Amino acid sequence: MSFKIRNLEKHHIPFLRDMVYESAFVPEGQKPFPRTILDEPSVSKYIERWGERDGDIGLIAENDEQAIGAIWLRLFDNEEKGYGDDETPEIGIALLKDFRGKGIGSALMRALEAKAKNYGYQKLCLSVDPRNPACRLYDQLGYVHIGWYDTFWTMEKRLV
Repeated sequence: MSFKIRNLEKHHIPFLRDMVYESAFVPEGQKPFPRTILDEPSVSKYIERWGERDGDIGLIAENDEQAIGAIWLRLFDNEEKGYGDDETPEIGIALLKDFRGKGIGSALMRALEAKAKNYGYQKLCLSVDPRNPACRLYDQLGYVHIGWYDTFWTMEKRLV
């Protein structure tokens, strides 16, 4: 499958919102979250004022000029604390269902890691439900389980 990876820009924010929603893992047989979850502070902090913070990095994948996936990272301070520390940005990634399992997620992860390293980040982290099949991808790319946050794994990768 052919696809292009481009920088995530302000006009992509509606798609980014869709991808943040899509990234919320729902185990088989459970009801999806209501879309209002995007307005909760623990989730909205990944989207609000996207691109206005120094260090926000994001990419989108496109197939025939249709956005099919996105990956983004953001560094949080101690007040907004998420899964990382105040020097380690958190990654979010999602693909439209029809485009999963085709190597696009791996390409997005590698491209984001390269940009993050060039920016000067030393490591990256993410959170994932251990039942999520994406754990295999993160494992293959060198992310290591370093702890738990509620029912989620925290995984980290050193870039240097």
